[in-house]
Amino acid sequence: MKKIVTFGEIMLRLTPPGFRRFSQAGSFEVIYGGGESNVAVSLANYGLPVEFVSRLPENDIGECALMALRGRNVGTQHIVRGGERLGIYFLEIGAVSRGSKVVYDRAHSGMASIEAGMIDWEAVFEDASWFHWTGITPAISQGAADACLEAIQTANRMGVTVSTDLNYRKNLWKYGKAPGEIMPALVEGCDIILGNEEDAEKHFGLHPENVDVTQGGSVEGEAYLSVLKQLMERFPRAKKVITTLRGSISASHNTWSGVLYDGKTLFEAPTYQITHIVDRVGGGDSFMAGLIYGLLTYPEDDQKALNFAVAASCLKHTIYGDANLVTVKEVETLMGGDASGRVSR
Repeated sequence: MKKIVTFGEIMLRLTPPGFRRFSQAGSFEVIYGGGESNVAVSLANYGLPVEFVSRLPENDIGECALMALRGRNVGTQHIVRGGERLGIYFLEIGAVSRGSKVVYDRAHSGMASIEAGMIDWEAVFEDASWFHWTGITPAISQGAADACLEAIQTANRMGVTVSTDLNYRKNLWKYGKAPGEIMPALVEGCDIILGNEEDAEKHFGLHPENVDVTQGGSVEGEAYLSVLKQLMERFPRAKKVITTLRGSISASHNTWSGVLYDGKTLFEAPTYQITHIVDRVGGGDSFMAGLIYGLLTYPEDDQKALNFAVAASCLKHTIYGDANLVTVKEVETLMGGDASGRVSR
């Protein structure tokens, strides 16, 4: 199988131990992760060839990030070096009625100072079949947005499938451009689009009908059909548009599902009750990785591909850290209806 390429920023994640607040922290636990690197780790864990492309500083912390990727069998040969530092984000993990908090510290990072022309995209895609990026990358800086557009256009020219997770992040768009000025040109080159009602509104000014985003455990997939239809009409290249369905009962208890629309049929996955969340960061990334795996493995069965993505991301909520470290067999066991969590001996 040809390789899958992801492009974005890997960061140093610092988290107070347990469920402590920032003000209680006497130490922080270290993890390396980011939207696109999380997807790469999941795919490598499923046994697929995957390459992560980024820009990292020439220092010991940059080397640590490289080691974390290589330790999970992710290819790093096209990562370029430069910039002042590795981006950091601080995570306070919430519980029950207290939500999690994220504080970013990523100005002047290697990825924030990347520019078009720094990466040889034709070499990157020479033996690739799939390219994945997220809306986080063009939100970092104009240079990152330019490099992302350069990658998408090269992938389109070389016949590489392009997917995106729209991933609107209000705390990142700080360099003077609104998402609506940047994102449309990027998403026009995408074959697969993952996004929700907030992404559609904030990035493209689309206003979905009858979508209730209030807190609660019941989320109806049919209500999101207008979101998916409007996205597909706005971006006619897209063959499939998908959204995750999260019902937030509390920070520790969510319902979880997803829907996929191919222009004709709306597919909806089973709904899981995730009653004791360990770490929900990376939940969307684990869904995207599961979807890519499913679409490549079951190319004629969108329902099965969607079910794999939802089951995989359900399991991610039980894994501490950014990346989903489950196996294909574990996902397939949950897909088959075994959610017992019994000891495997």
